[in-house]
Amino acid sequence: MNSVLKSDIDKNFGKILRDFRVKNKLTQEQLSEKLGISLKYISRIENGNNGIKTQTLINYMNILGITPNTIYASFITNNKIAKNIEISEKISSLSTEKKNFINSIIDLLQDLN
Repeated sequence: MNSVLKSDIDKNFGKILRDFRVKNKLTQEQLSEKLGISLKYISRIENGNNGIKTQTLINYMNILGITPNTIYASFITNNKIAKNIEISEKISSLSTEKKNFINSIIDLLQDLN
């Protein structure tokens, strides 16, 4: 198994967080206010120059609508987990009506066990 470097994790997280911030039309300053952290810390995170505390990451995810799969998917090498992420990502792109339909099918399949 290949080891993942902390610097690679920091750079990947920073890119994702920056992309979602921009997608949500927030400036670093606006996000700083929402998160209650310094603008300098946000800049360091987004540039991959700083790690991120778990609590801050969770707050980022909640404010910007980022799923855990989005954050961690590129580091997953286990094929079973990667397949689950792939299925989850496909489902997340569907309309609410289609998600509800899939959920009812899953409930039916689980009842068969």
